[in-house]
Amino acid sequence: MKMIKNTLFSEKPVNIGPESGYDNYIMAIESSCDETACAIVKNGREVISNVVASQIKTHAQYGGVIPEIAAREHLEAINVVIDEAFKQANMTPDKITAFAGTVGPGLVGCLLVGLNAAKTLALVHDKPFIGVNHLNAHLCGNYIDTDLKPPYIALLVSGGHTQIIDVKSYSEQKIIGETIDDAVGEAYDKVARLIGLPYPGGPVLDKLAREGNPFAFKLPEAKVDGYNFSFSGLKTAVLRLVKSFDGKELPVNDICASFQECVSSTLFKKVKKALLESGYKQVVIAGGVAANSEIRKKIFSLENEGYKVNAPAMKYCTDNAAMVASCAYFNTDTFDDVDVEVFSRA
Repeated sequence: MKMIKNTLFSEKPVNIGPESGYDNYIMAIESSCDETACAIVKNGREVISNVVASQIKTHAQYGGVIPEIAAREHLEAINVVIDEAFKQANMTPDKITAFAGTVGPGLVGCLLVGLNAAKTLALVHDKPFIGVNHLNAHLCGNYIDTDLKPPYIALLVSGGHTQIIDVKSYSEQKIIGETIDDAVGEAYDKVARLIGLPYPGGPVLDKLAREGNPFAFKLPEAKVDGYNFSFSGLKTAVLRLVKSFDGKELPVNDICASFQECVSSTLFKKVKKALLESGYKQVVIAGGVAANSEIRKKIFSLENEGYKVNAPAMKYCTDNAAMVASCAYFNTDTFDDVDVEVFSRA
């Protein structure tokens, strides 16, 4: 539980969290990349409203996110998603316990739009403001519509991050392994580009991989100490494989399946090692790449060995504001200073 005193006019501190003694309704805003999102969540687990305005179609023509364009689209969408979130919830601002916004990591211009909107709502309505770390919010997507409680091992896989995290409690967690170069999502997008797939490449690659032979090509698995990862060598190996066909028709499905098998196997081995050495019986996956079918399949296979496995619903894997509101409620690496500034990297 966190006691927050950052309201303008009221001197009475506001208790937020599982031990607050009353229902907490948190409105959160997420704008770290190319989704403008707003949600209202009750007690960190029950979604009252969840609105997401995606920019995928806008950026698809460029083959990736253009930060300046993304920031402008956030500005156009922010008031619309906020109004829609209140409308869906049939609530007014006076019913909100606190307002939250993503502080980082992310694209600075994009983050500023959502964070300033959240701060403004808090100041105008004299409610507490809570700044949220985007990566921790992804983990908290696992608390939505579940009874999950720490401790557990978490695998966070996204476009910019690949981490194994020891989550001891809602507020105590430690990164015990991470990528030393490309993140999983980054590797997926780069490989997708190599074989001519459209943006965003990850979901398309995943779909094609289901039609291919995962053992058609033997691709190298980087030998990295501990729980760390490396995927740049794998990406280079796929490039060489593609070039070896020298203009001949590429067996795209088999390449996708072989690449996906190598990635998912690497992640699975590291996660299982962390579980065995920690003694935990719970594991969760989070982040946009947690929607990948083969990664989910391999991690969920741990249920056959007696582990409890959890993953967010697909709509809470990619960027959304419900996970931000949940993170604010559980006080996971949050900031209660209304003057907090955005940051671009973890």
